[in-house]
Amino acid sequence: MSDTNLVYAYAVLRRTPEAAAATPRLRGVAGEPIHLITPAVTGPQLAFAVGHVPPADYDDIPLQAHLHDVDWLEATVRSHHAVVAALVASGAAVLPLRLATVYRDEEAARQALDTRRGYFLSLLDRLTGHVELGVKTYAAPDITPPGTDAESAPDPVTGLGVGRAYQVIRRRRQRRNDEAWHTVTQAAARLTDTAAALAVDRVAHTPERGSLAGSAPGTNIGNDAYLVPADRVHAFRTGILATAEGVPGLRVEISGPWAPYSFALQPEPHEEPAA
Repeated sequence: MSDTNLVYAYAVLRRTPEAAAATPRLRGVAGEPIHLITPAVTGPQLAFAVGHVPPADYDDIPLQAHLHDVDWLEATVRSHHAVVAALVASGAAVLPLRLATVYRDEEAARQALDTRRGYFLSLLDRLTGHVELGVKTYAAPDITPPGTDAESAPDPVTGLGVGRAYQVIRRRRQRRNDEAWHTVTQAAARLTDTAAALAVDRVAHTPERGSLAGSAPGTNIGNDAYLVPADRVHAFRTGILATAEGVPGLRVEISGPWAPYSFALQPEPHEEPAA
């Protein structure tokens, strides 16, 4: 690799024989081979999984342009995730890094490992033996839309005029709709409580709207990530699905297990370089 190439860091992990054996088979966002580098000062127990990438794509200015290119961004996300997923599959405890975490050279990357050693180790301790599961909840209650024939006709039972009958029927419809939404949202709240009891942490992401929500029926009212012990994944899925079962208008999607991306991106502490 040319000395002018930048260093793209995919993940922090403990340097284990399994991780060292897995990395030579991996290729990164630029098709580059992946390898491990260790801190310059504080010992070999930590490592970055890195690859060398061209400045023409990953230096500050071209990178900012690429981040607005949907096709480029999608391909890069897939390649980045493939490296992280392969490291997880090797049995390594992995702290995924943000997309396009780039250092000027390997020395700068080693210094970052030294500087943030305590922070990285504490996160790895917390995430070891855990995976991320996604839970999306959708509300599609049975609602009578405005403008239906039933709403615009007078109620023959009441003997009211058309205007008053219209208002009565409208209020009845709104009450039914409110009750339907209340039933769904209450069930979704119980589902969240169940998930929280089965997990060790939760991150609430913004519900998806528009094209991001896909074509499935319903409104996305919950889009959460849960940190779950790896040996509790089946119990988590079973508990969530049991809570949602039989609730009219409530639909649940569970995804994963994934590397714990949502729990790795913690606020960066202010640390001094290691002595």
